[in-house]
Parts: sequence; C-alpha cells; structure tokens
Amino acid sequence: MTIRVLVVEDDPVAADAHALYVGRVAGFKVAGIAHSRAEAVRALERTDVDLLLLDLYLPDGHGLALVRSLRAAGHSADVIAVTSARDLAIVREGVSLGVVQYVLKPFTFATLRDRLTRYAEFRASAGEASGQDEVDRALATLRTPRVTTSLPKGLSGPTLEAVTRTLRESAEGLTATEAAAAVGISRITARRYLEHLVGAGRAARAPQYGQIGRPELQYRWISTVR
Repeated sequence: MTIRVLVVEDDPVAADAHALYVGRVAGFKVAGIAHSRAEAVRALERTDVDLLLLDLYLPDGHGLALVRSLRAAGHSADVIAVTSARDLAIVREGVSLGVVQYVLKPFTFATLRDRLTRYAEFRASAGEASGQDEVDRALATLRTPRVTTSLPKGLSGPTLEAVTRTLRESAEGLTATEAAAAVGISRITARRYLEHLVGAGRAARAPQYGQIGRPELQYRWISTVR
C-alpha cells in the first residue's frame, strides 16, 4: 500500500527537495507540501495522510505543537521530524508524542531513503507477535541504523558539518577557496562538499564576476531553518 506523505517545511527550496526525495522512494507518494503549521492543518483536513515529514521550526509555531494538536484531535498520522536542532530535550518530547524518526539537516537522499524504507517495513508489521524477540525485531527495524553510509564516497560527516557551519555563518557566501581556507581543507575538497550541499538543496551557487580571469563560483546558504 502506498504511504501518503505531507511535507511540512517553511523553506520552499528545501520543501521541494524533500518532496523530490520522497517521490523517489518506492511505496511513498507526496500528498502535499505545507510551508506553515496553518497550511499543514488545512492540508490534513482535506487530504488523507499517513506520514508527516515535519520541520520543527515553522513561522507560525513549533512543529511539536502541531503534533500535540493533531494527537488531541485524534489524528494518527506518524511523524518523521526533520530539523537542524540538536536539543535532546526536544528529541525526548518528540518521542513522547509519537515521532518515529528524527533526521538532522543537512541530509542526503540516501539518509532519508533509509529512514523511509525502515519506516515502511515497520508499518508493514502485522499480526500477533510470537514473543518478546519478535517485538524487539519489529522495533529494531525502525530504530537501528543499517550498515550503510549516508554520504557519498569520500565525504565525511565531521567535515560536512564544518563546511556547513562555515557557509551558514557567511552572510555574503563563500567561494570554494574561501571555504577551504576557513575549514583547513583543499579547494577541491571544499568544492565537493559545497556541491553536495547544492545537490541536497541546502545551498545555491552563482558565478562571481568582477575579477580578472575566469569567474569563480560563489556558494550561499539558502535554508531559513533555525
């Protein structure tokens, strides 16, 4: 059975990227996109939704406040929280409200595909468990990461975080040369990470003119996520 997903994300570029990712995973269908809590409520009133891919920081309220109101209204849609927030208190609150997964931004298609695939396997569990082992296996399907890499070959999580942080802190944007100098890596390596962020919908690039010689690409963080 197809799992219908509502993407709730205030950044239009990120929302489109997340919807594109969802649409590429077999068994999932994008039921709609909402850019605010109010839009999400209206979408849920008129559309059947099985899963929310939910940004936690919305312009008109916190994502978990939306989840609380949905649960109070008897709405049973599952939730995968998508955010750059790393506050474990928020994670615990999300778990108490029934958030089944928590995905940190920026993430790759492979990361989201893994989470969605495991969620689909968990959702497909049916019947009565024969014992504790079977219950544990069902929960492990949802919670235990697969032995796989969520980043393209040659990229590392710590370096990606460093490049991401440097780019986000630059109001005017950065070239690969400037990012390399700030992080302490080569220009070629910096460009690979910057291009990865562009592919993930987290950054934009444009030629930087006004200098002698061939123009260099300028990268700019485009997410409004807090």
